Amino acid sequence: MKVSSVLRLLLSILFCSLFTTCIPAGAQQAQSPAQAPAQTKAVAKDRPLPRLVQESGRHALFVDGAPFVILGAQVNNSSAWPAVLPKVWPAIEYLHANTVEVPIYWEQFEPEQGRFDYSVLDTLLAQAREHHVRLVLLWFGTWKNGSSHYMPGWMKRLPERYPRMTGANGRPLDSPSPYASEALKADVQGFSALMRQLKTADHERTVIMVQVENEPGTWGSVRDYSPAAQKLFESPVPRELLTALHKETSTRAANWQAVFGEDAEEFFHAWSVARYIEEVAAAGKAIYALPVYVNAALRNPLHPSRPPSYESGGPTDNVIPIWKAAAPSIDLLAPDIYLDEGAEYLKALDLYQRPDNALFVPEARNVPAYSRYFFAALGHQAIGFSPFGMDYTGYSNSPLGATKITEESLAPFALNYTLVGPMAGEIARLNFEGKLQAVAEEKGQPSQSLDFGSWTATVAYGLRQFGPGENPPGNPEPIGRVLVARLADDQFLVAGLFCRVDFRVSDSASGKQRQFLRVEEGTYENGTFRPIRIWNGDQTDWGLNFTSAAQVLRVSLGTY
Repeated sequence: MKVSSVLRLLLSILFCSLFTTCIPAGAQQAQSPAQAPAQTKAVAKDRPLPRLVQESGRHALFVDGAPFVILGAQVNNSSAWPAVLPKVWPAIEYLHANTVEVPIYWEQFEPEQGRFDYSVLDTLLAQAREHHVRLVLLWFGTWKNGSSHYMPGWMKRLPERYPRMTGANGRPLDSPSPYASEALKADVQGFSALMRQLKTADHERTVIMVQVENEPGTWGSVRDYSPAAQKLFESPVPRELLTALHKETSTRAANWQAVFGEDAEEFFHAWSVARYIEEVAAAGKAIYALPVYVNAALRNPLHPSRPPSYESGGPTDNVIPIWKAAAPSIDLLAPDIYLDEGAEYLKALDLYQRPDNALFVPEARNVPAYSRYFFAALGHQAIGFSPFGMDYTGYSNSPLGATKITEESLAPFALNYTLVGPMAGEIARLNFEGKLQAVAEEKGQPSQSLDFGSWTATVAYGLRQFGPGENPPGNPEPIGRVLVARLADDQFLVAGLFCRVDFRVSDSASGKQRQFLRVEEGTYENGTFRPIRIWNGDQTDWGLNFTSAAQVLRVSLGTY
């Protein structure tokens, strides 16, 4: 070998050792730490987006490609700040929630026009992942409970550019105008920035839905009476709304008053608010197509009155068709249920469970007695349920909620999620397939029946675990709840609290009697039922009795 060749070889080896890693020919280079996160992100980015699926009038929220039920908890309005989150996570962990609803504050997110601060959002994403929960983000934008209090300061200081509504007396109202074009442009820009950041930062799909605004509408006035609003009110009703509502063609040139009579002002305001929010939602979904919804401050569903006795303009039950026509980008309209117990509560579930609307309860009273309505919501095929104010920050919205949030007040809700959590995926799937029924105890109704065709499940409340139960007295307070799902022709999944469940042959004329072939108590692990013991003797002779223990049964039935 020539000296020059040797020298070149030595220099090559020296250069290699100093500046790079030498790789034998044909060998694959190991991935550097700097490259690893990029590959991890690429893999995570392939996860399917959460989406709402409708089939045969039933709905499911799909997360990671499978049905998902939201075992939710919404924090108080001012509890999403990083310094306060240490008082949030202990409550969430105690509840065994799988999803947390948290606000995104426009005033924080866009402190100066066009400059966005992602720090709170990034903190929420990071800490939610650490605590293994999903997020539903609540965009506190133009509307928050009918007001514009979360608009950034640079907007509040320019009321002429970002006007409030005008009341019938000509005075400004503490409610944003749905005809404020500059405010709409700003909200579109802010919400779009939020969705753009989510698309960039949330490869893990931590956020599964986004609420656009919060309880939009107006308190104290049925509509806006500004000159711009009045001009539109006196103009013809938009053709797309008339078509959606199947109005006669003769009304196509008529104004709102002529078409809708005494409902005209409320319907006009609902259309106007919905059209505004449609533009915000559509712009955000064009960037990142997560499911989005709008929540409603309800009117009394059994004794409806007229505004201003309730918030006008939001998606109350009487204007759902208007909202559906005005805001097609909104995936669902959701009831915030702070109604009294019993018939009012159940009626609200009825009204928002529609073939064209997935039922989701994003806010509910956190009073312990209302915990049972999680089961009533499941019985209405809800995709999720979330009581409000579930943190240890010390705030109470009593009388709508508990006077103080402690482990004792959270315990009834935690019991629900402890029971359902391990089988949440299975429950979501069975509900989507129409195989699940669930009920909650009501005062004066100590027994209920669930029809499964050839079998009827009977539910009784207030009985002892041992002994007959022809005349159940009901629990001293209505706290019982149960779910029953058909797994096969003669096999059922049963789980409940403070109740007794039994089965009978639906065809009483057949003379056939029920017998338990096998009753297995078990747990769900990765979607598979794992038996831990067989119930028999005292545990089945008087039916299947559930106390406060989180027990799940797989029941196989026969006849004799």
